[in-house]
Amino acid sequence: MNNVGLILQAHLPYVRHPEYPRFLEEDWLFEAISETYLPLLRMLKKLREESVPYSITISLSPTLCAMLSDPVLQGKFTNYLNLHKELAEKEIERCKIESPESLDVADMYLKRIELNIRDHFETYQCNILAGFADLESSGHLELITTAATHAYLPLYCEYPEAVNVQIALAVQSHINHFKKRPKGFWLPECGYFPGLESYLQHEEIGYFQVAAQSFLLSQDEVKRGNYAPVSCPNGVYAFARDFNLTSLVWSNQEGYPADPDYREFYRDIGYDLPIDYIGPYIHEPEVRVFTGFKYYAITGKSDDKRYYRPDKAAIKVAQHADNFLYNIQKKGKDLSKVLDIDPYYTVAFDAELFGHWWFEGIDWLEAVIRRIAATGDVTLKTPSEYLVEENELQTLQPALSSWGEGGYSRVWADGDNLWIYRHVHKALERMTELANRFSGQNSLKQRFLNQAAREVLLAMASDWPFIIHNKTAVGYAEKRLRNHLANFNLVYENMCKNAVNTEWLVKAEKRNNLFSDIDYNMFGSGRLEEHS
Repeated sequence: MNNVGLILQAHLPYVRHPEYPRFLEEDWLFEAISETYLPLLRMLKKLREESVPYSITISLSPTLCAMLSDPVLQGKFTNYLNLHKELAEKEIERCKIESPESLDVADMYLKRIELNIRDHFETYQCNILAGFADLESSGHLELITTAATHAYLPLYCEYPEAVNVQIALAVQSHINHFKKRPKGFWLPECGYFPGLESYLQHEEIGYFQVAAQSFLLSQDEVKRGNYAPVSCPNGVYAFARDFNLTSLVWSNQEGYPADPDYREFYRDIGYDLPIDYIGPYIHEPEVRVFTGFKYYAITGKSDDKRYYRPDKAAIKVAQHADNFLYNIQKKGKDLSKVLDIDPYYTVAFDAELFGHWWFEGIDWLEAVIRRIAATGDVTLKTPSEYLVEENELQTLQPALSSWGEGGYSRVWADGDNLWIYRHVHKALERMTELANRFSGQNSLKQRFLNQAAREVLLAMASDWPFIIHNKTAVGYAEKRLRNHLANFNLVYENMCKNAVNTEWLVKAEKRNNLFSDIDYNMFGSGRLEEHS
């Protein structure tokens, strides 16, 4: 039997600006909800209703959960949906006259928006976390968590208090949202350093994922390659990502999503149409953005694109689903000659790849799940399910690694973003100093110190160095980093004077209000004797 562990990790950085009616970077969340999360939930619910068996794992990051359950952002997403519905109705009228080849696609977009509006309001009462929880309760999903602000943990290995807080706070956040302790933990960017498992064990985490090379670079000789999890010396299990199967889907802009018949992501009417038409649907002052209305196929590398044909794309979805299953079965036949147990393939992706970056990706996932359900030699199985069945696993110490370019930390610590760490590391040292000097505070000082903890955790987010490395929204990422560090330093300087800036505190708590039950004392040195 070929066991496939399909893992989707859903994460977005914490972007919340209640001081503005619309804010450009908040669209990251709204696009993900409308193009990935809601369509994904619809597909998974449909499979369940049709009694198609499946069992997959989804990691929902604490920052994403905080945003999805936030009333301010829920209200803004309502406005986003209504604005896009208005644009869809206008697009149908425009395409009738100017672009009849695109009319069917425009109509498809309107129907999808109407489904999103129905699901957002009627099915989930504006909080789609309920949809994921419902699928977990029926046994179709296993929900796990990741670091509190998705910090890339290897770059904080010398700050054990910070690593501990990132993990402990994530577990508490998961319990708050889903009323149960997560069994597994997604390491942000699969970033692992030896010893990290001790923090996970302290929070009763049973397993985590690592990059493909983590076992192979171990000082211990790995017996089964990446085709079975290993037990770390402390009994927490590590699952290594299957690089070859994952690369069939996505690898350096290659793989299935690059097929010329699939929809082109970058050709969007937000950039193509005249400003007097598209103006109300982009951002002031005339900042062009993606609207989600795209009418061209990938075609090739030039700007000369064919019109997108959903029927042609559907044929490719079926072919690529067949090819994926073929590769699993072929791999299983080869491995049966050398493995002494049934193989387990950890196939992990960013959830936002499906539906958002790869428009047909959710259809492909559905096709793969249906095909696996129809076979007799492939099964979808969560890590927890596999661990219950298989006990004779190797004990091995994984090696430092990540799934980023080069396999280590270069993406998050290169020439452009390396400056971040001297500031964040200093803030972490000072946060521990504050927790030790002012332990057990209450009232205003407690709130003041809790806000300092929020700010330094948000500065640790891996998203900011990643954005700077990729040269996308660099200005925004740098501003967020500087603001969080400035906010932390304000608290530090005030506490050194034994003072509280009450006016600032009230505003800061309204702006960055995640982790309502955070306890700054978690940063105290005495909390980590078990990791020494």
